[in-house]
Amino acid sequence: MPTKGQILTNPDSGDIYEFLETAKDTNGQRVTMKMTLKSKGELVPNHLHALQDEHFEVVSGKLTTLLDGKKQVLTQGEKITLPKNKPHKHYNNDDEPVVLIQTITPALDFDYLLENIIGLTIDGKIPNGKAGLIQELVTLKYLDSKSYLANIPQGLQKILMNIVGPIGRLLGYRAIYKKYSDIEK
Repeated sequence: MPTKGQILTNPDSGDIYEFLETAKDTNGQRVTMKMTLKSKGELVPNHLHALQDEHFEVVSGKLTTLLDGKKQVLTQGEKITLPKNKPHKHYNNDDEPVVLIQTITPALDFDYLLENIIGLTIDGKIPNGKAGLIQELVTLKYLDSKSYLANIPQGLQKILMNIVGPIGRLLGYRAIYKKYSDIEK
């Protein structure tokens, strides 16, 4: 279960995530994390969140964002909100780490998602940041924090999640694993 002060470290990238506020702390209003992105480059594909906004404030370093096809580089003290239903991505494109505060509103189960991504990575089930199609579709189907790939029609992704998601659950895949979060979805 995500807790305030909990620190998660991605063993593949060295990226560090510290929960400053969890969904439980804010009655579901938001999740706030301090992130240190040591990895360089566009590791997360262009995506959108159906129900959540992401707000970033750069503490140090440079954060590169892509929103509506426009690239922007933010530095210390600068802020940006990546709104729901708008394709975007964010990453460190510099040789130095970027430290930032990320707030997701509403929280939904985003903190559980991050906890599970790191747990699966530690266990070697997400090599090089790639979870695999079945895991991705189970996560999409059963997670409240819906995220879609921007370059694949959402309708197709919904059809696939509704067909493959339940099959994946029968095969033992979960969106949230009890092993990492003390709950299962």
